[in-house]
Amino acid sequence: MLLPIENAPRDYAWGRRGAISALLGRPATDAVEAELWLGVHPGSPARVAGEDRSLSDVVSRLPFLLKVLAAGSPLSLQAHPDADQAREGFERENEIGIAVDAGERNYKDPFPKPELMVAVTRFEALSGFRPATEASAAIASLAAALGAGDVVLPLLGRLIDDATVGDALVWLLEGGAEVDAIVETIARGLRERPDDLDYLARIADRYPGDPGIAGALLLHHVVLAPGEALYLPAGNVHAYLDGVGIELMTPSDNVLRGGLTAKHVDVPELARVLDRAARPVPTLEAVPMDGGGLLYAPDDPQVAFSLARIGSRASLPLSGPAIALCTDGAFSVRGAVSAIEVARGDAILATTEEGVLEISGAGALYLAR
Repeated sequence: MLLPIENAPRDYAWGRRGAISALLGRPATDAVEAELWLGVHPGSPARVAGEDRSLSDVVSRLPFLLKVLAAGSPLSLQAHPDADQAREGFERENEIGIAVDAGERNYKDPFPKPELMVAVTRFEALSGFRPATEASAAIASLAAALGAGDVVLPLLGRLIDDATVGDALVWLLEGGAEVDAIVETIARGLRERPDDLDYLARIADRYPGDPGIAGALLLHHVVLAPGEALYLPAGNVHAYLDGVGIELMTPSDNVLRGGLTAKHVDVPELARVLDRAARPVPTLEAVPMDGGGLLYAPDDPQVAFSLARIGSRASLPLSGPAIALCTDGAFSVRGAVSAIEVARGDAILATTEEGVLEISGAGALYLAR
């Protein structure tokens, strides 16, 4: 079965006005649009197009959730648990008696939440800890320009080596008088030199006094060109800053926040799941496919999904349900038992019995499976 599906964008405060509608060729709007969910997650299940029927009435569970994400301002600094941590945390909070929909709940389900992000526009993010020497140099430079080098010494003293950069972030998030002074010094340096670290100046302007301002200097600042991708495994600390992208993840709500947000922050729990070591920027190289497409497939045993970007033609076997979204042009999609035409803005569910999807056309079609 090839079934047209649809959903409405979610209006989180950090979204970008009209960006998802513009991408999908819908009527122009000034509404804030942050995420469009295509899946059966109960937070915003897709619907069968033109019907009063949820996609969850057709398939009870999908191993992934496909999203269009549009960031107009920084998202929270956050990390996600692995499978064992998610299961243990979910059971622990159930035993304590925290309601699943409570604001202070960390684990909404027993699943991990690794994420894959493919840039559609220029896409900016913080992701993973950078080497201790790089972080120290950036912090010391800002402080020295103000004659305030002594203020940041408590932070620099915690940047001992690449294995423990995350320890410095945890210390910052725990707060205190020393942290407050460091954050104010960095913010003052940004006000005097706003062009040097534009991304950080934007964070400081939106979240004044937040320890995440200093924490951001510990992380890689990543700028993706269209088509480039990040893969964020369990424990990776990150924050999306700006841009439009296609995101694929396991269908989970388990987010451990560490700052840059008005939502619940649980520093001890974040510290428990955090990968504290400096690592290379977690970019994901796409694999060229026959027909000119690209395949984004994380090499991670906890991940059971991949994302294909098709520009003209592809032949893709299915081992389970798949969801496709066309963001440009038009395509014919044919399976073992049915066929359908899709154009910009259209999304479809393909069920397993379609076997192999034969796709042809011109433009951009993303297929998650």
